[in-house]
Amino acid sequence: MEKFKRKHDYEGLLIVIEGTDGSGKSTQLDLLKRSIQDQSYGVMVSEWKTSRLIANVIDDAKDRNLLNATTYSLLYAADFADRLENQIIPALKSGFIVLLDRYFYTALARDVVRGQDIDWVKNLYEYAPQPDLTFYLDMPVDTLLKRIIGTTGLDYYESGRDVGFSTDFYKSFEIYQKKCLEQYDWMKKEYDFKSIDGTKTIKEIHQIMQSEVQKILDTGILD
Repeated sequence: MEKFKRKHDYEGLLIVIEGTDGSGKSTQLDLLKRSIQDQSYGVMVSEWKTSRLIANVIDDAKDRNLLNATTYSLLYAADFADRLENQIIPALKSGFIVLLDRYFYTALARDVVRGQDIDWVKNLYEYAPQPDLTFYLDMPVDTLLKRIIGTTGLDYYESGRDVGFSTDFYKSFEIYQKKCLEQYDWMKKEYDFKSIDGTKTIKEIHQIMQSEVQKILDTGILD
């Protein structure tokens, strides 16, 4: 079998699971991590907004309602840059399979919905390596709303209340998520997403992801 061609200059593989809030990314990331580790490959996981340098700053600013659209964009970009430099790229250089819960596509969707120019946002992340595989969990808004209500509840920023779509949390969430989904729709083709119906069972989604990853591993790219 012909060896898979990486989409970046590092030894490892960069695999992203992307989607809106409540789409099931964390569950699938954990399942995929276990299935890859079971084959004795080195795996590194990095989740959105987990920089030791910036994450607490973002949380504090949110708690105090200090973020406008520009500071929102720049702080998340700083978090991404810190994780990329100190976690993601070192792991890729060492030949690890790097699994990411969200990539800069999340920033593109959220920032543009908040009124930022798309080219300005793209420039913030132009240095980011292209993922070898990007899974996108495609979910309808009504299903997302039910999941969020049943788990974490509606967050002020994740509901888009800061944008001013509506004073009603539920209506604001619906409008905000629909606008984010519109951004993801054009990104599917632009960034070659592997789109998966997010309403499938957890097992079905995992099997699809595992199969796609296995196709790459079977080429011997990490041997």
